Amino acid sequence: MSKEDEIVVAVAGNPNSGKTTIFNEITGSAQKVGNWTGVTVEKLEGIIQYRGKKIRFIDLPGTYSLSAYSPEERIARDFLLYEFPDVVLLVIDASNIERNLYLVAQVAEIGHPMVVALNMFDIAEKEGLKIDVENISQLIGSPVVPTIGTRGTGIPELLERLLETAQNKQHPKPVKFPDEVEDAIVQIEDELRVVGSDTTLAPKCHIRRYVVEKLLEGDENLIKDVLGVFPNQKAIIDLIDERRNQIEKLFGSDINSIMAQARFAWASGVFKETVSRKKRKQKPITERIDDILLNRWLGLPIFAVIMFIMFYLTFTIGGFFADYLDMFFGWFAQWAAEKIILLGGSQLFASLIADGVISGVGGVLVFLPNIAVLFILIGFLEDSGYIARAAFLMDKIMHKFGLHGQSFIPMLIGFGCSVPAVMATRSLRNHRDRLTTALILPFIPCSARLPVLILFAGLLFPKNPSIIVFSMYFLGIAVAFLVAFAMKKIFWHGLSSPFVIELPKYHKPVLRIILRHSWFRIWAFIKKAGTIILLGAILLWILGNTPIGVKYASEQSTAGMLGKSVAPIFSPQKIEWQGVVALIFGFIAKEMVVSSLGVLYGTGEENLSDMMNADFPFPVALAFLVFAMLYTPCIATLAAIKSETGRWRWVIVSVALSLSVAWIFSLVAYQIAVFLS
Repeated sequence: MSKEDEIVVAVAGNPNSGKTTIFNEITGSAQKVGNWTGVTVEKLEGIIQYRGKKIRFIDLPGTYSLSAYSPEERIARDFLLYEFPDVVLLVIDASNIERNLYLVAQVAEIGHPMVVALNMFDIAEKEGLKIDVENISQLIGSPVVPTIGTRGTGIPELLERLLETAQNKQHPKPVKFPDEVEDAIVQIEDELRVVGSDTTLAPKCHIRRYVVEKLLEGDENLIKDVLGVFPNQKAIIDLIDERRNQIEKLFGSDINSIMAQARFAWASGVFKETVSRKKRKQKPITERIDDILLNRWLGLPIFAVIMFIMFYLTFTIGGFFADYLDMFFGWFAQWAAEKIILLGGSQLFASLIADGVISGVGGVLVFLPNIAVLFILIGFLEDSGYIARAAFLMDKIMHKFGLHGQSFIPMLIGFGCSVPAVMATRSLRNHRDRLTTALILPFIPCSARLPVLILFAGLLFPKNPSIIVFSMYFLGIAVAFLVAFAMKKIFWHGLSSPFVIELPKYHKPVLRIILRHSWFRIWAFIKKAGTIILLGAILLWILGNTPIGVKYASEQSTAGMLGKSVAPIFSPQKIEWQGVVALIFGFIAKEMVVSSLGVLYGTGEENLSDMMNADFPFPVALAFLVFAMLYTPCIATLAAIKSETGRWRWVIVSVALSLSVAWIFSLVAYQIAVFLS
């Protein structure tokens, strides 16, 4: 297929506008996940075939503006500026249309052919908004399509308009600034055109105009990128400074405020011209729900109950299916060993497959139902709009412990996986807030710790294991807060930056979308079981069978000697060498704690609790569980901390901090358990 037959669509929009829902609805499973060059912000691409054309959709990070203050804003702005997409699909929230129009103004200034998706159109109608779609289209100069992303409504028309706009190269109308600003833009634009146009910003649409606007606003990144190619850079900068000073003196305000006010005025004008609201008979449903869920007395207790229910269902529903998986892997390991021997295979090879591969990987996959339930429940909370409320509720408490309110979002993501949680800290603009959050995230119980937690919860409280599950999650959060408080008192002083968050409207969760997002996370867990955990299980089996001739996984094996060499560190907690080996392998991936125990005890999870009873009495089991829940989640988390902080020093600090805190709390847990026993 020739290049002419491919259309590149940049999908842009505000956070909570349903941008990614529209992207998923169009591309389905035909997606490729990667990272943007030079950063760890996730990059999503999807390709579809439509009317003989290959259409490549690029999902840009959600952003409120193109000011390039945050990594997300810089990525979105730079892609639109340097990559020249054929058309921009700009998704805006129809129920919050006036605020969303500010981003429309900025994208229109860049000038690529554009199609606007008025998403959540049903919510806007329920709230009494009457939107003149045709009038908005005329004022913007681009097609506008009402959509309901969660139902797929409007998607066929959206694809038609995208194809038509890309082929006709229909450009939007740029925002008009005050005459004095417009005169300055024209003068500087003419100067750049006279000096030369052979730059990375080849003339296209209004891009040259947009660049001049940003130069006038003093955008340091563009000054460096654009003016660096001109021979008389100083003369152009002097002209820009002169015109900026004249404008600021005339209006009595800085240039950024003047131009921002013009964009807001444009957005307000379009809104007033095209949107009317019916008189409300009562409060909107979102406000009525918030009166209860955000109540100063009821909000936090309701949040605690929701969290308890989430973990209770994770254990009970997931445990029901896990029991059947458990029996399957136990039967499969025995059947595989017998078959291999019947076919003439050696006892050693049968042991590798049954005790190493099946017991190791199966011992982790048996908890897949629990993890699936957790991801689905978190997805339900995300899709409903409750997650942002939870962050708002926790803000006051978090500030007292030296944490930014927005730190709650990475912490919540941390319940799923610590790696994207650490990456999410980049949304915090203050370096201190970012660093503190990254260093405490390893204490948040991720889904990889769930197999360890479920195994030992059944060992400690077989009649009511959900109490241990909830207690360990509470412990992880409490320790994270205490460490943040200590860091505030010892290293950081003063208040954290203020917390501002948009509370999206409540949505009826769409099961299809929740299941699709959950599947991506579950599949990542399965891939880890099939790669890292499989290799780790085989390696541990080899260590348990060497030197040749020793009894499998005995104290005389390499695994036994490794465990015994480190075991003195855990002698106060009375943790035996098998547990120590499992903790060492847990550094690779926390799921390997359970798979390692399965390999060392030569059994699947079905009989693992019975096999471990002798080595793990109540105080020892509790100490082991506390340590496993608090120390470094995995190597991948350390790599993410290095990527986000840029220094190995903070990786070392993270490892030392988590190990020391985990050891101290496990010893305290052991002593308390001994006292109670």
